[in-house]
Amino acid sequence: MQNEQVNFGFQKVSSEEKTGKVFDVFKSVASKYDIMNDFMSFGLHHIWKRIFVNKIEPKQNSKLLDLAAGSGDISYNYLKNSRTKNIKTEVVVSDINENMLEQSKPKFFDANFSKDIKFEIINAEEIPYPDNHFDFCTISFGIRNVTDIPKALSEIHRVLKPGGKFLCLEFSPVEEGVIKKIYDTYSFNVIPKVGKLITGDEASYQYLVESIRVFPKSDDFKNMLENAEFKNVRFEKLTFGVVAIHTGWKI
Repeated sequence: MQNEQVNFGFQKVSSEEKTGKVFDVFKSVASKYDIMNDFMSFGLHHIWKRIFVNKIEPKQNSKLLDLAAGSGDISYNYLKNSRTKNIKTEVVVSDINENMLEQSKPKFFDANFSKDIKFEIINAEEIPYPDNHFDFCTISFGIRNVTDIPKALSEIHRVLKPGGKFLCLEFSPVEEGVIKKIYDTYSFNVIPKVGKLITGDEASYQYLVESIRVFPKSDDFKNMLENAEFKNVRFEKLTFGVVAIHTGWKI
């Protein structure tokens, strides 16, 4: 895929260039990541993530890999759920960007979760773990930023144990008439401007809203999961189809 042109928002760039550009985006926005998530989603991302985490169903001594973990909300809420149920579990909190990982660490240390987790810099396209290692793998608002999505899905399938579950929470292109108009107006006219106001970086938020528009539709992403040999693949749309939860199993 080295010479192939891929989407970086609405631009076509080389795969190597996209990887570098995405890295720079999240390096730029890391310190204001949570604030902007609250603004962009009107706080709804907390609800979406709770619904998502409740689908993981932790089991005793299970291992979870959280890819593109960002500020760590998925791993944090998963560990909270596990502790409430007296379930011992191990979590790898990972991101390709060290700046994002650093933003996630304080919440885990403050909650005394440090003994249950490892922080690792991981590229989803090259996961440094053996076959059949994890019970669960999650990625939240991160798969659309991956350069080679089919390669990442293949890697995720490889490191899951037989019976392991993959869960993906991602924005979805909105197709309904009135909702689409409102959503597009807000996305393109408001989010980049506020991103500039809060972070000083308008271009990164322009990319983020464009990246949602070029991400595959839910049915198409379902097909990608099936092509990666996941079984019982399903998706559930939330909030007028703004986001979707995708799940699949390694059989």
